[in-house]
Amino acid sequence: ANLALQEGRLAAAQTELNNAQIQLDEKQMELDRVQAMYDGAMREKQALLDDAQACRRKMNNATALIEGLGGEKLRWTTSSKNFQNQIINLVGNVLLATGFLSYSGPFNQEYRNLLLQLWKKEMDNSKIPYSTDLNLTAMLVDNATVSEWNLQGLPNDDLSIQNGIIVTKASRYPLLIDPQGQGKIWIKNMEKNNGLQVKSSFNLFFFYMC
Repeated sequence: ANLALQEGRLAAAQTELNNAQIQLDEKQMELDRVQAMYDGAMREKQALLDDAQACRRKMNNATALIEGLGGEKLRWTTSSKNFQNQIINLVGNVLLATGFLSYSGPFNQEYRNLLLQLWKKEMDNSKIPYSTDLNLTAMLVDNATVSEWNLQGLPNDDLSIQNGIIVTKASRYPLLIDPQGQGKIWIKNMEKNNGLQVKSSFNLFFFYMC
């Protein structure tokens, strides 16, 4: 009788255990679904955080670019105005440059400056526009070329640089009055790789290009 009683209790407990296992399986399945939803939400959250961070970086870059362009606007406006003035003054500036190359070669620095002043006065009378702050040296040669000339032996003073411009830019062959030999040294160094030939006669040097 006791065995039968205990077997009945065991059967009831087994049934209860089975029901509990079924509930556990259902809850585990529900937990798995919720866990999957949570993992998906966390991944979406991380993606949103990454997108937000990227947007912040883009916004910061855009803000910096806008601020930089705001500063550039003033520079571009000034440059545009300067370019317009250069276009207006181009004819007069070229006229002064060609006059310098054609006629100022034989003269010293003082007389060259006097010629420029006289030319500017005539241009004012003829209402030909030109740049009042015109620097003929900067207009006719760049700093890199001047530095190369200096390395080749040309002195760095304004007169020598102007002479170098006349030698290299003028259409006519230059005659160098060169008591110290600086011009001769410079020309020989500048043209040594271009087939330069030097002929000497009565202390006069003639340069021939092959």
